[in-house]
Amino acid sequence: MARNALHDIKKSLDGLIGERVLLRANGGRRKTIERTGVLEETYPSVFVVKLDPPDGSFKRVSYSYADVLTETVELMVCKEGNNIRITYTQA
Repeated sequence: MARNALHDIKKSLDGLIGERVLLRANGGRRKTIERTGVLEETYPSVFVVKLDPPDGSFKRVSYSYADVLTETVELMVCKEGNNIRITYTQA
């Protein structure tokens, strides 16, 4: 069942490549990282986000679809003032 969930998350992200996203990730030791960027690419096991630079340099981060499933990483698509959260819920 988890395999289908990961596949569903990947499929939903496939359609959002190139979209602006807000990324909220657990940084460990009670730290939460919150950055904006662009969903750059999806691969069979991971997705890549190109982060907006705070200092003028670009940085890419990758996370697994399991991170989204376990809510270690939250992605919200930013579309004209509205944020759409990417999550997986069982039907």
